Amino acid sequence: MRRPLLAALPIILGLGFGPVAMAQDVGQGLAGPYLAARAAVLEGNHRIAATYFETALAADPGNPVLIGNAIFANAALGQWMRAATIAAMLPAESGGQELVNLVGMVQGMAAGDLADVRAAIAAGQGAGPLIDDLAMGWIYLGEGDMRRATDAFLSIAADESLSDIAYTHLAYARAAVGDFEGADAILSGDAFGPLSASPRAVRARAEVLMQLDRRKDALELLDFYTNLVPDPAMLALRTQIAAASTLTGYSFITTAQQGVAEVFYGIARILAGENGSGTLPLLYARAAHGIDPAHSEALILAGELLRDAGQFELAADTYVEVGTDDPQFVDAQLGRADAYFEVGREEDAVVVLRDLAAQNPGLATVQAALGDALRRTDRCDEAVVAYTTALNLVDITQTRAWFLYYTRGICHEVLDDFAGSEADFRQALVLNPEQPQVLNNLGYSLVEQRRNLDEALDMIERAVAARPDSGYIVDSLGWVLYRLGRFDEAVEPMERAVALLPTDPIVNDHLGDVYWMVGRKREAQFQWQRALSFDPEEGDATRIRRKLEIGLDRVLEDEGGVGEQR
Repeated sequence: MRRPLLAALPIILGLGFGPVAMAQDVGQGLAGPYLAARAAVLEGNHRIAATYFETALAADPGNPVLIGNAIFANAALGQWMRAATIAAMLPAESGGQELVNLVGMVQGMAAGDLADVRAAIAAGQGAGPLIDDLAMGWIYLGEGDMRRATDAFLSIAADESLSDIAYTHLAYARAAVGDFEGADAILSGDAFGPLSASPRAVRARAEVLMQLDRRKDALELLDFYTNLVPDPAMLALRTQIAAASTLTGYSFITTAQQGVAEVFYGIARILAGENGSGTLPLLYARAAHGIDPAHSEALILAGELLRDAGQFELAADTYVEVGTDDPQFVDAQLGRADAYFEVGREEDAVVVLRDLAAQNPGLATVQAALGDALRRTDRCDEAVVAYTTALNLVDITQTRAWFLYYTRGICHEVLDDFAGSEADFRQALVLNPEQPQVLNNLGYSLVEQRRNLDEALDMIERAVAARPDSGYIVDSLGWVLYRLGRFDEAVEPMERAVALLPTDPIVNDHLGDVYWMVGRKREAQFQWQRALSFDPEEGDATRIRRKLEIGLDRVLEDEGGVGEQR
């Protein structure tokens, strides 16, 4: 069994600095900032933590725990110069030297001090066994010794659990010294077997193929990848290669600094996948960018990790660091917009996406994201335009186009364009026939229009079979049975829907209607009261109060048999 990569890495002591021992005579100059810093640590807000730990450190300059936490917070923000300044304050005999060593390695590699970094690794003062071993391969390369670099990577590859990353770096190293045939033999899988096709490896191989005068193969590789994942940066690379009149120079990784940055980045990505979000992957992502400021993918990863940790403002600020001329700019702006939505800055998110769409009118990913933002801010008329633009830019025969039809269909429905909505939902089902969300929405729409109820029931039953734990889909099943007059059969799914969504006003309202129709009128009134307690929209609330006053029969009679709206 392969052991996880995490087992090959050290746990940086800085992740777990203990609480400061508060003496009785400690004044407020230390206690207040320290407590504020600890609260920020618990929230994952490294910016506030850095500010308050440094304030506390001013009150107690020699406190090693404060020093360690201040180093860590600054490193997590990517402020390596500041982290290095504070690291110099930590006594050699204090704990937390692993974090100090990491700061030193980042600073040394960024400055190109290969000999100093090599000496630190030899003295056991690097970033840890795996990173140090991979970094040594790149340091040997930087010193002009490709034989020792090759031996270093092959030695790591002897451990099966590490072979993928080791062989990948060997391929990058060979390309860096102009051995493009050797690099392609590895990246293609011919030399050592298949390797993981990460976006970075795909980009590297595409550039390698160009150096081998294999433009067609490079384009086919990128087409295959972008058909699976419409990555904006990869699409931009494909456009660049297709338009190049002559072979361009290889630029993926050409120096030891870039190679070591890639080591930190690659391990950060793997750790984020193995161990979820966390501070160790964030530190390594920041280290990658600290060593190679052009490594924008490391910034993107740092932003993702901060978003996963709930630090959306920090994530947005991280995405802003990616320049407008960078291939990752589009991804960064998409992440920034998502982060703004998470903190309620919806208008800011829409502005970001409008600007991005104007700058990239030919990117379906961007147009779709703008459509999503407009839909989420109740601008469905504009969202329909954005979704239509996106559909005009993609191959609408591909399965993944179903979601664009689905989201545009939702907007058509909100705009009371039921013909347009139905057409989009049905096209989505052509592309993805058993997609439960589409089955449910189309089925429910037909129910509300009192059309094709048998077909609607079949669709919703298939949706329930696929998603039995979705309260909204189960509610749809109960509601279509209600519409068909099969009130006794509607009770069980509607009760199950309420159990799945106990605080949803519409689902509770629906259960009340079903109870009323089977003669359980007190329970119906109870459910309507519950529905009112969950703040339904005003039109729904008015109707529920009317049912409580005169009963559902009279309400339906007054409405002339017009059914309820969801």
